[in-house]
Amino acid sequence: MPIRDLLEDALEEPSIGETDCFQWHATAVGIAALWRAGQPPSVPPYELALREGLLVGLDLSREEREFHQLRKGLVLLFHS
Repeated sequence: MPIRDLLEDALEEPSIGETDCFQWHATAVGIAALWRAGQPPSVPPYELALREGLLVGLDLSREEREFHQLRKGLVLLFHS
């Protein structure tokens, strides 16, 4: 199954937390941070996600990162 489909399915599940700018989801491919603060920035806001992740108990500083534009919006994906 393509990663986009896995992420789309995972975003339908309950989130594991919410912060000011993101809704957080545990997925089969890593931790997904769905942008929810209006228009997404032109550059993926990884540093902001790292800071806000700590607020929900997630230290993502050593994870690989990538972004995806999905039907629900911008998703930052953190994975090993």
